[in-house]
Amino acid sequence: MNNIIYMTSPNIETIHAFTTRIGGVSSGSYGSLNLAQKTGDDIEKVRENYDLLCNALGISTDDIVCSHQVHGTNIRVVTGDDRGGLYKPNPHQADGLITKTPGVALLVYTADCVPVLLYDPVTNAAGAVHAGWRSTMADIAGIAIKKMVSEFSCSPVNIKAAIGPCISKCCFETDKDVADALYYVLNADAESCIIKHGDKYKIDLKETNRLLLKRAGVNDIDVSEDCTSCLTDKYWSHRKIKGARGTQAALIAVRDS
Repeated sequence: MNNIIYMTSPNIETIHAFTTRIGGVSSGSYGSLNLAQKTGDDIEKVRENYDLLCNALGISTDDIVCSHQVHGTNIRVVTGDDRGGLYKPNPHQADGLITKTPGVALLVYTADCVPVLLYDPVTNAAGAVHAGWRSTMADIAGIAIKKMVSEFSCSPVNIKAAIGPCISKCCFETDKDVADALYYVLNADAESCIIKHGDKYKIDLKETNRLLLKRAGVNDIDVSEDCTSCLTDKYWSHRKIKGARGTQAALIAVRDS
């Protein structure tokens, strides 16, 4: 009972997790590992879910820093002063968090959007990015890399990336405006990320973020094959699950030096 199931990447050589919906204590529409605090679930159950996750990872809930995600491109630099931010009532607005402070755990929420975890083993710097389609088209992944370079003197070739479970090309059907935005950001490379489907377009957000990370100088990129919309017994999906639902998270913690 309460066996937390989370996914990891061989690329990320520090504590990290892409959570699933399996192994928590929430019930009903939120069963069972819901990490969203403001969707109607019993807050005490949500906090117990965090306790279970953190116990499994060997960290404390006090280590976690999160943010208010607005589908933008703001990347916030996190320090030790931000610890204990999981339950703060008014978190900072940001869709990306970076740090090189040991003991800090960065967390972003997802339920179809693309989670990207970043780690530089040379500088011991880490990043967590929430890339919805709007943030993806604005190159939030590339912006996060540039921020790690400017703030922590990282070299992009040393940064390793993991793109976690999210909605895949098979299920992310959009209108022409999203396809046009993709052509704007990727130019000819957009062809590999789009399938015309009648009057609609199927967009590969994973590949888009991989290409943008490559453009930013990152060579070592692991990409999850899991589609949150296809695997709703395993993941929360904003598009597929109608009504009340939970949220998963991507988390990365900087180890003590």
